[in-house]
Amino acid sequence: MGGPRGAGWVAAGLLLGAGACYCIYRLTRGRRRGDRELGIRSSKSAGGTAGFPAEDLTDGSYDDVLNAEQLQKLLYLLESAEDPVIIERALITLGNNAAFSVNQAIIRELGGIPIVANKINHSNQSIKEKALNALNNLSVNVENQIKIKVQVLKLLLNLSENPAMTEGLLRAQVDSSFLSLYDSHVAKEILLRVLTLFQNIKNCLKIEGHLAAQPTFTEGSLFFLLHGEECAQKIRALVDHHDAEVKEKVVTIIPKI
Repeated sequence: MGGPRGAGWVAAGLLLGAGACYCIYRLTRGRRRGDRELGIRSSKSAGGTAGFPAEDLTDGSYDDVLNAEQLQKLLYLLESAEDPVIIERALITLGNNAAFSVNQAIIRELGGIPIVANKINHSNQSIKEKALNALNNLSVNVENQIKIKVQVLKLLLNLSENPAMTEGLLRAQVDSSFLSLYDSHVAKEILLRVLTLFQNIKNCLKIEGHLAAQPTFTEGSLFFLLHGEECAQKIRALVDHHDAEVKEKVVTIIPKI
């Protein structure tokens, strides 16, 4: 796995499609392990504030290390809150806690990954960013990576089914490592999703009457990756995949390449 890459382009105003692609990009690039990356201080003991209301966990305690009970309350707050300020504070606190290896596992076991992933779809751009940051920290844990990829791919698939969202999705800047999701060793469920993503985008382009070479899509965009020869070669190679369902999906896609 490679080292961490800069995340400066993830800022307020990024498209949902770009954010989801970025999250997958970080997963395919990997990150360094270790709890020292964010320099978080541990100012509470394991049972220090277990009795506090969930809201108190987001009140100036972004850098505090929470225990399992507190994390469960925080996740409930994140799932049920409607106030954008509370949601953003909860994501910051959760993201900081997700920098610790023990909490990465706890948050997964508490069902927190889909709760955080769902916030990528929030209308508030700052909340999108905080959700992506939290998922990025959670992705350091190997067991979390597959769950995070399936959650983000679900969002991408939803977008790819909507012709109105196709252009914004294809403009997203994505590292070439995104194409590693089309390798034969990738889990079947992920392969089927990325193949369906490719198929949906091709269908949407056909419906909208787009040509295969649009000058409005810049180099490094998802459009260039999916329309490049490397992607075509990877998809053709999957014709020999051991799983019949994957092979069937590829056969339906090849005429579109």
